[in-house]
Amino acid sequence: MIKWWKKWFEPKPFHQGYLPEREGHKVFFTEFGNSHGKPILVFHGGPGGCGKASYTTFADLRKYRVIVFDQRGCGKSLPSGSLQNNNTQSLLNDAKRLINFLKIKEKIILRGASWGSTLALLFAEKYPQMVEKLLLSQIFLANKDARFWELEGNSYFYPDFVETLKNKAGKTDVPNYFASEINSKSHKKQLDAINYYGWYERICGSLSPKWNNQTAVEDEDLAANRIYMHYAAQNFMLKDDEIIKNAGKIKDIPTIIVHNRLDFVCPLKGAYRLHKVLPKSKLVIVPERGHVGKLLYKVTQKELRRFLEL
Repeated sequence: MIKWWKKWFEPKPFHQGYLPEREGHKVFFTEFGNSHGKPILVFHGGPGGCGKASYTTFADLRKYRVIVFDQRGCGKSLPSGSLQNNNTQSLLNDAKRLINFLKIKEKIILRGASWGSTLALLFAEKYPQMVEKLLLSQIFLANKDARFWELEGNSYFYPDFVETLKNKAGKTDVPNYFASEINSKSHKKQLDAINYYGWYERICGSLSPKWNNQTAVEDEDLAANRIYMHYAAQNFMLKDDEIIKNAGKIKDIPTIIVHNRLDFVCPLKGAYRLHKVLPKSKLVIVPERGHVGKLLYKVTQKELRRFLEL
């Protein structure tokens, strides 16, 4: 829960609403800052996360127009948790529709962290002529390396937790098993999926890990986990190393990449590989552990603000 005083001081939107319904989805968006400012489009993380006002604070809102949207089935987008026509390509199409809907003609700046970085990169590779800069952190390439690391790689550090997931899945692939459980009509199975596979990311990087033991779940938590497991079970609907293989399309786009040294969810190797294939990129390695953290947040805010003014 966000403390009331933090909520009070969050940026207030000047415009919000829904894109016209398409393929059974109504996508919610919010705009912050200067309505005539340079546009920045923010892709939130997940899959299954949602847009937040706090995602705009890296930018000077007197100068920039920051647009945040909830991906299909996420946050305030409707219907909540829907998996129908919910795929990576549709999310990119929604982003393009949003830009058109808001009548933005100039080049845009893209911001994305974690899964948001995946989508920002994919969008830039699909529409390089539309993108001026890329502001990225916690890089997730959604490739074989990332999938290997999730279980096999992390088993070097969390063998007990990985074994528990594999034992629960039995002969079924772990992501597919829990995707099936989260979509079960059994509340117990849904809860089990959230308490184990849904909680697993928070274990990775922890020195004192433990499973979640919640006995109830909010609708928004169920929706978020359902969407994440839907994407994970289908390898995020991308070809292997798709982003790196298409990186030549965005080699001329100035890019900032900020990543923790010891990120056990998205290892630094992915960010480093991306940096090496993007000649106009800057990689900032933060001396911190975890996928998120106070130092990472502080450095990211500083580096993004500085990069915006170049």
